[in-house]
Amino acid sequence: MSLLEKYAVPGPRYTSYPTVPYWESPGPDRESWIHSVEQSLNSDLSQLSLYIHLPYCEKLCTFCGCNTRITKRHEVEEPYIKAVIKEWQAYRAILPEHAQVAEIHLGGGTPTFFSPSNLKWLIESILREVPKAEEVEFSFEANPNTTSTEHLKVLYDLGFRRVSFGIQDFDPKVQAIIHRVQPYRTVEQVVNAARAIGYTSINFDLIYGLPAQSIDTILDTIEKTGRLHPDRLAFYSYAHIPWIKPAQRMYEDLLPSEPDKFEFYEKGKDALEQLGYVDIGMDHFALPSDSLFDAMGRGRLHRNFMGYTTTATKVQIGLGASAISDAWTAFIQNEKKVEDYMAAVEEGTFPFYRGHELSNEDQYIRQHILNLMCQFETHFHSGEAPQFWSEVTARLTPMKEDGLVSLFENSIEVKAAGRPFVRNICMALDARMWRKKPTTRIFSQTV
Repeated sequence: MSLLEKYAVPGPRYTSYPTVPYWESPGPDRESWIHSVEQSLNSDLSQLSLYIHLPYCEKLCTFCGCNTRITKRHEVEEPYIKAVIKEWQAYRAILPEHAQVAEIHLGGGTPTFFSPSNLKWLIESILREVPKAEEVEFSFEANPNTTSTEHLKVLYDLGFRRVSFGIQDFDPKVQAIIHRVQPYRTVEQVVNAARAIGYTSINFDLIYGLPAQSIDTILDTIEKTGRLHPDRLAFYSYAHIPWIKPAQRMYEDLLPSEPDKFEFYEKGKDALEQLGYVDIGMDHFALPSDSLFDAMGRGRLHRNFMGYTTTATKVQIGLGASAISDAWTAFIQNEKKVEDYMAAVEEGTFPFYRGHELSNEDQYIRQHILNLMCQFETHFHSGEAPQFWSEVTARLTPMKEDGLVSLFENSIEVKAAGRPFVRNICMALDARMWRKKPTTRIFSQTV
């Protein structure tokens, strides 16, 4: 049995700890949440990150597991943006005057569903009374089919320098099955336009394990990716979650076998490395010239609900339907349904749906998982939580024997061979999961 087969089990992506299924809802009330935000901002140079969820898409992409709303009615743009701005104003009223925005990420859905003028209105409203930090990273997710040169110019003028294009696969047959048809020429044009405008970091999302994929389609996609030379990319496993996204059932008989999927990953990773990309960890790769690689080398890599980032803040405020906020000692998620979210905002309340207040143990484990995810090592003091570390060491012993980790008296180090399995390694520290193992499928495969 190969290591990929051995460690291909359901597991979290650890954009948070505890992971969402283990939150103890309802979480903090309004006053407790405000206190957590204030406390973390006062201990973190008053810098915060903003994630803005823009859920609308014109078409359903069946591979996607995100919270989306499918419509071709663009009159939904203005009322939704008004709601997001009003939610931000509620936060602005509780933030210290010296708060600074260090990071903005527009996610979705399809952020470029919205017109350039409406995106300008949104971002200018966000930044109107809150200064930007000295070093900022503004980024957005984009569908090549709906991203115009005007989108790119408007967002660039607002300070955006990174754009992430959802590519998935360049094969026309695969694209047709997953309802994401975008010719190579379309992608080439929008990438060239972004570079001409001045974007300094272009990301591609590539997926292996999609229906009708083969090793030939994987390598062809990577070859075409090499031609376009994105600065960083994610090469991750398709998450088959038909219990959440029923549309995925329509092509279950076209999904590759597990052995084929493992081959896709191994040969795909080799092809990416031959193109000069470096494995940053957990499905992410970057060129040595990209800021993500630099952050890894300087120990400044960070991870939150937006994934890997070069900007480390203790407070991430999520705006929009289903967006998640993180105040370091507490999490809050907004109402998932657009109508419920907008109704709550209109009533003048924070649109909270559920949350979690982190215990001291949660915060302790969270930091060690974050260390492993971003620095591939973590250290603890001698005699510190001996029972906990004894259990962790026992769970990691098979991985040590497989050459994935090194275990020392007071530290854990992830070896190069262990980076593709960092989710599995972090699972060894997940006290909540080990105390209450899921009885139903709640996570996608780690590989």
